[in-house]
Amino acid sequence: MTALAVALAALGACGYALGARLQHAAVNDVIGDRGLGLRHQAQLVRNTRWLLGLASLGSGAVLHACALGLAPLSVVQPVGVIALPITVLLNLKQQGIHARDISPHVLWAVVAATGGVAAFVVLAAGSATATPVAGADQLLATQLVSGAVLVLGMLAVATRSSIRCIFFAAGCAVAYGYVSLLMRAVVQQLDGSVDLLDINLLPLLGIGAAVLAGGWLLQHGYASGPPDLVVACLTVIDPLVAVGLGIGLLGEADHVGLWTAVGEVLCAAVACSGVFALARYHPETQERRVPAAVSGGAGLAGPSSTDRPDGSSL
Repeated sequence: MTALAVALAALGACGYALGARLQHAAVNDVIGDRGLGLRHQAQLVRNTRWLLGLASLGSGAVLHACALGLAPLSVVQPVGVIALPITVLLNLKQQGIHARDISPHVLWAVVAATGGVAAFVVLAAGSATATPVAGADQLLATQLVSGAVLVLGMLAVATRSSIRCIFFAAGCAVAYGYVSLLMRAVVQQLDGSVDLLDINLLPLLGIGAAVLAGGWLLQHGYASGPPDLVVACLTVIDPLVAVGLGIGLLGEADHVGLWTAVGEVLCAAVACSGVFALARYHPETQERRVPAAVSGGAGLAGPSSTDRPDGSSL
């Protein structure tokens, strides 16, 4: 079952990558040099490319939910990191950049983020155990995640450049990591309950609220930076949050040895360092720094979506 769960999660990651590419392109086509205001958000709902991206993300989410019903949360969730290299390749193709021309710094950043999470999966797969999601665990997770999303959203509004993109995407990733925990709770109810009337609907309400909040933050992340940086945050922070909830609240790592736990922490640190390295050395980030350095400031560098809290000029 674990092998099937990993395969389904990998297919879901492909859906995430394609959806991110489509939605990022749609957001930037709609906003241009303007902000992602309410009017532009309404236009996105009628944008064919954005809707196709939404369908791709939805398909990936369904596959991921099926995977969560077959294996522990801490095993399934990190597999989504596969979306990162796929998104990088799609973005390079969109920009007309050959893979051989990619910067070594960017390459190593992707390898660190992807490899760190992949190694984490290998360690977690042999030691994690599936556990039930109790109501008290769901309540505590809701409180923790709500506070984290609020803080990250405030930091995103207060910062600029690629760091803003990271905060927006990180807020979305925290919300989506919480969704995975609730999805597992729903799947467990369906497996153990014959009467649908006995199913607790609160996890479904939590999933809906988290998806809406995360989706709003995700669109602002697309408006503030490149798609592969957004996906990097999602594919690293999302599983770390989900695994943290699985370990801290569900006790999935109660039988994990000391050295295995140390290895998992080191893998998580490597993956996070890859995200920040990608933010620093991404081609779009470098292109914005060069004009600013030549002109001595932003006055002659032209408008940049990363200088806005929601895409609008400050």
